[in-house]
Amino acid sequence: MLEILFSSYPVFLKATVITLELTMFSLLIGCAIGLIFAFFRLSNARLLISLAHLYIAVIRGTPLIVQLAILYFGISSIVTLSQFWAGVFALAIHNEAYIAEIFRGSIQSIDRGQTEAARSLGMNQFLAMRRIILPQAFRRAIPPLGNQFIIGLKDSSLVAYVGMQELWGAALSEAAANFQQLNTYIAVGLYYLTLVLLFSYLLHKLELRMDAKAGAGAK
Repeated sequence: MLEILFSSYPVFLKATVITLELTMFSLLIGCAIGLIFAFFRLSNARLLISLAHLYIAVIRGTPLIVQLAILYFGISSIVTLSQFWAGVFALAIHNEAYIAEIFRGSIQSIDRGQTEAARSLGMNQFLAMRRIILPQAFRRAIPPLGNQFIIGLKDSSLVAYVGMQELWGAALSEAAANFQQLNTYIAVGLYYLTLVLLFSYLLHKLELRMDAKAGAGAK
């Protein structure tokens, strides 16, 4: 296994960069559209609420690999995209359902009295949401969004099955070439473990810093 780690590290390092790019872009897009679906869930329009419920139920009720295949080939049949961007959009559509619920819960956790206070100061609903509610909701959403980032990082391995050479795709290619499947898969597992531990540590430090700021603000 050590031999594979040393001999294949240029391939795995390049694949690591692709994995991180896939995860980052898919979650950025997922956050943008997930916030829209969160507002749908919080709206008073039955059509928008039903649309959001249906979307979240379908995404949560079907396997990611099935969604990825349908979305990848569906997107490619309409618009010509590279494998990378097709994978990004497919993963983003999957993550949106979970991110929408994170944002919805964060927004609903803010005391309604703050909205009423903002309205009493002459702010309309949109302005109160933008200036008062969303900044606090985003802060509360950071820990679960960090967890979703880690989940998205591991889920990105499924993009290998539509031809992407990210970490898992690179491992499949290396294993086919060196005939050391077990050692190769253990090696790539160490790369994933390192990334997850690193981001878990950074997330923990961020949460401690936010708690410290919140405590200082309360004083």
